[in-house]
Amino acid sequence: MSSDDLPHDGTAGPPGAGLPALRGHNAALLLGLLRAAGGAGVSRRELADRTGLTPQAVSKITARLRADGLAAEAGRRASTGGKPATVLRLVPDARHAVGLHLDRDELTAVLADLTGAAVAVRRAPLDFAAGADQVLATAGREVAALRAQAGGPPVLGAGVACPGPLDHTTGVLHRVTGAPRWDGFPLRAALAERLGLPVVLDKDTNAAALGLAQGIPSGAGSFGYLHLGTGLGAGLVLDGGLYRGPRTGAGEFGHQTVQWDGPRCGCGRRGCIEALCLAAVADGDLPRAARALGAGAANLVELLDIDRVLLGGRTVLAHPDGFRTGVAEALAAQARARGRPPVPVELARGGARVVADGAAELVLTPLFGGRPGALTPP
Repeated sequence: MSSDDLPHDGTAGPPGAGLPALRGHNAALLLGLLRAAGGAGVSRRELADRTGLTPQAVSKITARLRADGLAAEAGRRASTGGKPATVLRLVPDARHAVGLHLDRDELTAVLADLTGAAVAVRRAPLDFAAGADQVLATAGREVAALRAQAGGPPVLGAGVACPGPLDHTTGVLHRVTGAPRWDGFPLRAALAERLGLPVVLDKDTNAAALGLAQGIPSGAGSFGYLHLGTGLGAGLVLDGGLYRGPRTGAGEFGHQTVQWDGPRCGCGRRGCIEALCLAAVADGDLPRAARALGAGAANLVELLDIDRVLLGGRTVLAHPDGFRTGVAEALAAQARARGRPPVPVELARGGARVVADGAAELVLTPLFGGRPGALTPP
């Protein structure tokens, strides 16, 4: 890949333009190791040892990465008998990614560097149920302001996370709970045209889970991320990889029926765990809401045998101890009945930005050798 592969205005062109992971597996592999090494960097010999590539291949690829501004020398290591090794590091501000969280009543936008760290953040009111015109206008305005706030750095694309269900592969929304007018709308293509950037679209819970999975080796663990905010959903990481399902419909956690004659849910059915949780929150009965969430978490553990449960979303963050305790008690009771240790429950790192940060990872992950998202060009 040469520097001519990137548009001179610093934005990404057609799908894959400027994304080494989409142009070469080995380049992405080396970039991933540079990212993992952090500021300490890594030598070419270490890169060769860890990847199985020849030293000559590593030298050629890293020379291209340096020419593109993605990697730089970070000094030399003390000699252990031979020539001191030159250390390479990732250049975090060489490229950036936009992460957009389109919640039902608020938009959160982040601009992340190549390490995933946010360098600029914006928030704005949003009425997602009002439909495309308002959402597209707000997104366009906030992304333009976000990029200007950061001084107009080069941007690879935008990751967009919103309520589901949706088709991640086509970028088309389905009947979003409480907002049926979105059914069939090609949101990814519309946002790509409005923003002038390639766009990756996914559910809010999937984006959050992808961000939370960073740093977990493939196959090293499984967790469920439960997001309770204006709705309730789950992101699933199984054996170290994000699980979307064959129709990208996995994680509709909030719409499991747990009470046949329960309150009406926004999806049209009765007794969904989302309806029970939100009704309890509206009544000010947080212990009841936590017990309902815990019952759902226990079902998830029973079904998938996951290693951890992570909790997030604005409703959880407003009462973190109560929800963590309620879910932990439900999982402890399940564990006693099964005669095994309880699955740990933790608050997800990232706080209120966990979805927006994860949305940026939808763009960044392919750069470092992860599975590419489905991109739509501007």
